[in-house]
Amino acid sequence: MGPFVNTDCGPREDCNPRERRRTVLSAVLSPEEKELFVEKGLVQITAWSRGVIMIKESRDTVVALANAAGKEGKFIQAWENYVDLPDRVNVPVKAYARISPNPIESKYIYENEEPDIVVLVEETLVKGNPVTKGLKPGGVLVVNTRRSPEYIAKFIRDKRNLKTIVCVDASGLGQAQVTLSGAEGATDATGVGGGWAGVLAGAVARATGIVSLESLKSVAKNPAAVERGYNQAVIYEVMAETA
Repeated sequence: MGPFVNTDCGPREDCNPRERRRTVLSAVLSPEEKELFVEKGLVQITAWSRGVIMIKESRDTVVALANAAGKEGKFIQAWENYVDLPDRVNVPVKAYARISPNPIESKYIYENEEPDIVVLVEETLVKGNPVTKGLKPGGVLVVNTRRSPEYIAKFIRDKRNLKTIVCVDASGLGQAQVTLSGAEGATDATGVGGGWAGVLAGAVARATGIVSLESLKSVAKNPAAVERGYNQAVIYEVMAETA
């Protein structure tokens, strides 16, 4: 008989069936067995925004990064979070991308449980939301803000796996796009990366090297915004401070 695992849940925000299954697997699998579930080279990107009014920016951020990676010959996915839909005005919602040099095996899992990169389309999302939940060691947080990374760090609950905070003034360097075009799987007639998303994607590329600047500019509606985000991103090493 295997070990007994208590999967009872209290009133916690992370108390859901998927979390319980992961708890069970972590308890009963050996390190060698866990390694079988790891997809080598897979990078998960999660972008947080606010429902309806900002959802295009989070969607465009992940789609632009995925499209750029696709041009570089990588395997990609990008989508909005089905768990959050239908979204409501200002309620926190998420969009996701996956980028890998190999075929993506977890393509039917509709949430990024262990993101490598997290993007916040609006700075107040850092308050009261589990934005670093599941973050892999060495994780990167990119925030649309005029404030310093050191200031943003004060509001992050869990910094255990957070290596880098990147701040960029996407609101000042790009124009927000408020549209329902492309929402919930529909065709987006407005183009990808024409607003804040181009700036944020540029900052991601600068901080992580996940895609090249040229690849990203080639898929964005506003390549100048991508370049501004790339050049003006402020990068802060959290782990260097805590080491």
